[in-house]
Amino acid sequence: MANSAQARKRARQAVKQRAHNASLRSALRTAIKKIIKAVEAGDKTAAQSVFNENVSVIDRIADKKIIHKNKAARHKSRLSAAIKALA
Repeated sequence: MANSAQARKRARQAVKQRAHNASLRSALRTAIKKIIKAVEAGDKTAAQSVFNENVSVIDRIADKKIIHKNKAARHKSRLSAAIKALA
């Protein structure tokens, strides 16, 4: 339990920040799912366009340090490889 005024304020801020971070993480997952869905549909050009639209979401969330930049790079690399593997 927070005893000082400063600690109480930081606890309030932490709750607010946690909710914001959760929404950003959710947006990241949604962006990744959109790309995966496009890849599973099998249309390479459509998958590439969806990838190009959503890669900025992944980068933006990594820039905000919600996820590590290497994790973002790993996601982008694997999704890009999946698109390239389409015939």
